[in-house]
Amino acid sequence: MHKTAPHSICLLRLSALGDVTHVLPLVRTLRHAWPDVALTWVIGKGEQKLLEGLPGVEFLVYDKKSGLAGMRALKRELRGRRFDALLQMQVAARANLLSAFLPAQRRIGYDKSRSKDLHGLFINERIPDRPGIHVLDAIGSFCEPLGLKQTDVVWEMPVPDDARAWARAQWPDDGVPTLAISPCSSHALRNWRPERYAAVADHAAGRGWRVALLGGRSALERDTSDAILAAMTAPALDLVGKDTLKQLPALLERAQLLMTPDSGPMHIANAMGTKVLGLHAASNPRRSGPYSDIRYCADRYDDAARKYLGKPASELRWGTKIEHDGVMDLVTVEDGIAAFERFVDSR
Repeated sequence: MHKTAPHSICLLRLSALGDVTHVLPLVRTLRHAWPDVALTWVIGKGEQKLLEGLPGVEFLVYDKKSGLAGMRALKRELRGRRFDALLQMQVAARANLLSAFLPAQRRIGYDKSRSKDLHGLFINERIPDRPGIHVLDAIGSFCEPLGLKQTDVVWEMPVPDDARAWARAQWPDDGVPTLAISPCSSHALRNWRPERYAAVADHAAGRGWRVALLGGRSALERDTSDAILAAMTAPALDLVGKDTLKQLPALLERAQLLMTPDSGPMHIANAMGTKVLGLHAASNPRRSGPYSDIRYCADRYDDAARKYLGKPASELRWGTKIEHDGVMDLVTVEDGIAAFERFVDSR
């Protein structure tokens, strides 16, 4: 175990929004142990916008579209620098190749069971192999080869005052609880049917809740939200495409509950202290659901494993995704309403 304080650490995690949220507690752990360590994070463009203003972290943005030229540009930018350690927290081929352009003595990567795309060729140390843990805990274990242990999980996402002021202006503080719905994941096969969202939203509205639809500016998010609004009988607040990445955490913080598939907003809401009604069949909520509390998830992952892979979830390799056509239809409207009612009862 190396307990000597390193001078500089490079974090490599480019994407996605949910995954970079999982890195925040690790940043806090490193900063708490070594207040003077220089932290540099090589990150994607959108992800940097979300985390901009994170204290004590230098961001270097790598745009995936820039390919090899972008990697060479990053190497030039780092000329004359050498990191004591690189934490290579992404196993995709692009990230593995990019890591070769980052000058570091110790190159810490994933254990063999989680390695792919020649990950092992780009690292010289590995984190411990612990199957059955959440993605956030796996990322948190990257400090262990450095002699630390992540014991506290603290996000403290950087949200500016003006973002919170904008979020406060979207609906009044009138004591009416708000169900936010962020209906789209970047993985289309994790998405639920609009009419099912509408049915749960109408149920919540019938229980005296406000419903707010959130989402980005893509055609899929706009079309899905329009379909939900058309299928609803109750009114809903349509905020799709209206917020920035800095305003999204502030908006999620104001909701009492977020209904969403396995997505970036799920993990951002969790980091902001908001409970999540996660919709799971394609992915395992114990591995990639809302980290702090999965009590309000609608979980059909085991049913999906039996139907599409012919075995119970307990027999699958940890982290197996079941992204098959129609898999999310296993999550019923009744599942969504039951999860909503569990949350109402817990209040």
